[in-house]
Amino acid sequence: MDDDAVPARARVHDTALGTVPKRLLASWRRSEDYGVPLEDIQPVFNGTVDDESLFFQCGREVLADLHRTLASEPVSLMLTDADGLVLNRLSGDQSLLRALDAVHLAPGFSYSEREAGTNGLGLALADRAPTVVKADQHYALSLCTYTCAAAPVIDPRTGRLEGAVNLTTWSKSSSELLLALAQSAAGSTASLMLARSQGHRPRPAPRGEVFRVEAPRLEPGAGTRDDLSADWTQAIDRAARELAAGRVVAALGEPSSGRSTLLAQAERRLRPRDRILAARAPAPQDVEAWLSLWTPELTKPHTGIVVRDVDALPVWAAERLRDLIRSADGVPLSMTAERFEDIPDPLAGLVEAVVPVPALRDRPADILPLARHIARRLRGRDVAFTPAADRALGDHSWPGNVEELVEVVRHGVNRSDVIDVRHLPPSVLSGSSRRLSRIEAFERDEIIRVLTHSETSMKDAAEELGMSRATIYRKIAQYDIHIPKP
Repeated sequence: MDDDAVPARARVHDTALGTVPKRLLASWRRSEDYGVPLEDIQPVFNGTVDDESLFFQCGREVLADLHRTLASEPVSLMLTDADGLVLNRLSGDQSLLRALDAVHLAPGFSYSEREAGTNGLGLALADRAPTVVKADQHYALSLCTYTCAAAPVIDPRTGRLEGAVNLTTWSKSSSELLLALAQSAAGSTASLMLARSQGHRPRPAPRGEVFRVEAPRLEPGAGTRDDLSADWTQAIDRAARELAAGRVVAALGEPSSGRSTLLAQAERRLRPRDRILAARAPAPQDVEAWLSLWTPELTKPHTGIVVRDVDALPVWAAERLRDLIRSADGVPLSMTAERFEDIPDPLAGLVEAVVPVPALRDRPADILPLARHIARRLRGRDVAFTPAADRALGDHSWPGNVEELVEVVRHGVNRSDVIDVRHLPPSVLSGSSRRLSRIEAFERDEIIRVLTHSETSMKDAAEELGMSRATIYRKIAQYDIHIPKP
C-alpha cells in the first residue's frame, strides 16, 4: 500500500495494517479525511438537549437500572442521540468522571466519528453495529486510556436510528462484558420504546435551534465534494477572491443551500492549514453562553470565522459580537444569511462583499452527485441508485435544498442497499404544494406505495387500494404524483 494511503494514525505507532480490523482501518481513514487531530480532540458542544423524547426517557430508565448494579465499578454509562450527542452519563467512579470531563466525553458534547474520530460510540453510529474500541484503537491519542463499547438503538416501529448506549471504562480494566451489557441495554431500550409507544405523547417541537461552535475539521466544507456544477464553482471562486482581498464576505441564499459550505471551501482554498471556526446562531436562551465562547476562540492564531445564520441574531447580540470581532483585529470573517436586508445593522456594516448562493433546484447537475456522496457518507461505502430513482431525484424541486436531500437519501439508505423509487419518501414523488390533511397524506402515501412496487399494474393497484382505476387516476392528478418508469 502506498504510504500516502496509510492513515496517519497507523504511522504513529508504526502499526502493521494487516493487524488492524477492516472496520477500524476504514474509520481511521475517515477520521483523517474529517481532519480530526491525532492529539487532543475538540468535540462539538451543543447548547440544547432533547430530554422529552420517548427514546431518551426509555434509555434513561434502562441505564438507571443498569447503573444500580454497576455503581461500584469503574464504568460510565451514557446515552447518545443519532448524531453522537451525549444526552446523559452515569457512573459511581468520580476519578473516571473527572477524566472523562477532561476529554469532554460528557453531556452536551458530540462524540460522533466526524467530531471525535474513531471511538466506540461514533463507530457504532457510523456502522449501525455494536462496537468495541479498545485503548490505542482510538484515533485520537488522548482517548487511548479508555475502552468504549457501544450498541445502536433502533426504533422498532420505524427502523430509524435513535442513538446509542455507550459504556466507557479504563483501558486497563476488563472489557469482556462491556459489549454484551451495551447490547442488552440497547435492546431493552428498544423494547421499552415499543411497549410505551401506544398512546405516548407526540414528540414536542424543539424549544430552540441547537447551536454549534465547530472545530476546524468540522467547517461545513470538510469532506464535501468540490467537483460540482459551474454555478457552484463560480460562486466559490468569487468568494475566494473577495476573501483573498481581505474583505468581509456575506454568502446569501436560501437556508440549506450550502452557504456556509461554500464559504468554508473558499477559506480552505486560501488557507489550507488554518483553523476555521463555524458558529450557528443560537436559540434565544443560549445567546449568553454562545457569546461567552467567542473570546477565547478569537485569540487563537490562524483562525478563520464563519458566522452562520446571522439574520437570526438579535441586534444586541450582533452588537456584542461585532465588538468582539473588531477586537480580534484581522481575523478572516464571513457570514451567511438569507437576505442582506435581514442582517442586523451592526454586522451588516462589516460586510464588504456579497456572494449569492444558488438554491439546489437552480443547479440540477449537483443533485445526483450530492445524493451519491451523502449516501456514501451515511453508509461508509457506495450505494447504488436505480435509473428511476435518479429521475425522481432530478425532477424534484427541493424546496428544502441540501438538508431535504440528506433526509431523502437517509430515508432510502435505511431501507435498501440499492435505492429505487419505492425507497424514497412520498413527498419526492408528489408535486402538490398545498398542505395535506392527515387523511389526504395517508391516502397519497398509500397510492405511491402501491404504484412504486415493481410489476404492479393499474388493475392490481385498484384491487389492493379498493378504488376504481378512474379514481386512482383522479387522485394521481389531485396529488400531482409523478412516478418515473423503471
